Amino acid sequence: MSPPLLKLGAVLSTMAMISNWMSQTLPSLVGLNTTRLSTSDTLTQISPKEGWQVYSSAQDPDGRCICTVVAPEQNLCSRDAKSRQLRQLLEKVQNMSQSIEVLNLRTQRDFQYVLKMETQMKGLKAKFRQIEDDRKTLMTKHFQELKEKMDELLPLIPVLEQYKTDAKLITQFKEEIRNLSTVLTGIQEEIGAYDYEELHQRVLSLETRLRDCMKKLTCGKLMKITGPITVKISGTRFGAWMTDPLASEKNNRVWYMDSYTNNKIVREYKSIADFVSGAESRTYNLPFKWAGTNHVVYNGSLYFNKYQSNIIIKYSFDTGRVLAQRSLEYAGFHNVYPYTWGGFSDIDLMADEIGLWAVYATNQNAGNIVISQLNQDTLEVLKSWSTGYPKRSAGESFMICGTLYVTNSHLTGAKVYYSYSTKTSTYEYTDIPFHNQYFHISMLDYNARDRALYAWNNGHQVLFNVTLFHVIKTEDDT
Repeated sequence: MSPPLLKLGAVLSTMAMISNWMSQTLPSLVGLNTTRLSTSDTLTQISPKEGWQVYSSAQDPDGRCICTVVAPEQNLCSRDAKSRQLRQLLEKVQNMSQSIEVLNLRTQRDFQYVLKMETQMKGLKAKFRQIEDDRKTLMTKHFQELKEKMDELLPLIPVLEQYKTDAKLITQFKEEIRNLSTVLTGIQEEIGAYDYEELHQRVLSLETRLRDCMKKLTCGKLMKITGPITVKISGTRFGAWMTDPLASEKNNRVWYMDSYTNNKIVREYKSIADFVSGAESRTYNLPFKWAGTNHVVYNGSLYFNKYQSNIIIKYSFDTGRVLAQRSLEYAGFHNVYPYTWGGFSDIDLMADEIGLWAVYATNQNAGNIVISQLNQDTLEVLKSWSTGYPKRSAGESFMICGTLYVTNSHLTGAKVYYSYSTKTSTYEYTDIPFHNQYFHISMLDYNARDRALYAWNNGHQVLFNVTLFHVIKTEDDT
């Protein structure tokens, strides 16, 4: 942009100089002032009256200068001098006219260049304006793309939080392994210091004392849930697995029921180890399809809800026959009052230290949870309790020592939120969190023998340990 400005400045400066020259020099040349003119020849002084005078001056359409000159009166004495002066004046005027023509051409050329540059500058201004508009549009587009990316990433936040939690657990596991190694080293040294028979007797004595202590434990109140321990990954997203809480110590059979409907196959494993390895010991083909995942094995028999009904079935594993069946009066079924995850989980059968239970909802109780204690042989309802907790708002539930514990959700962030005691017919809101590691629980049942919660967590079979507040009986207790 600098050269055009310099040229324009030069043109304006030159025109100013010409104007100044014309105003000062031209009058002298044509005799408008009283200055004496001298030439190489000796001339007489010419007064203004006798000299040439400019009468008027103007400019033609092409920018040329036009002068009207009044000639002096002629006399013989001064004729030669005045002729010579006129000739000199004409020559100077011609020279000046040629210079003006040259300057006019230069001025016109520079003016055209300025016009061209003006057009280019206007074009550049329009381009800059277009670039500015495009930049705003592009920024808006990029902002929208970034926003969409952020919206895509938001669901990953719970996953990242889970990774952080898992990292902490791994650190804890490392520390526990390190501590366990130290303990094992101490045990190894202790074993070397004692005779084997003496050590064996000490172990038996300790075991007897522990059993005696366990017999004195009364039913406790749930205080804490820890874990989970992942036992196996198998099956669909929904299912159930369990052991018998009334089985003997040597009987560790596991039963496995995949999916929540359209199935009649129960798989049996002799132990947890066989279950993990997949070594089946037996398969049962039930006479009816089951509904939901809330079955229970109790004292050698399977209790389940018959598909599309509120009928409870008692099936014997030993005989392979149905021992009893009974309709649970007024109980909703087939996704009328399920848990929050659905899956025909209307009727939940469970067992604890006291006996066999059914948890469900009725229209008479406005869809809120009803707890019924069942006779394990006839399935007759012994007693019922009506709670004020909506069943469709519950994630899952389980019984411990005659108290029903309800979770607030089956998804991440689940916790035991509500409990109802059948002993006192009272309820309370609790806050007992647990780690829903795989984000979707479709079965959660307490086993009194193991004092653990069995869960089916999104195709993972897991165990949770529970901490109960116990009252130990003393010899003075009646």
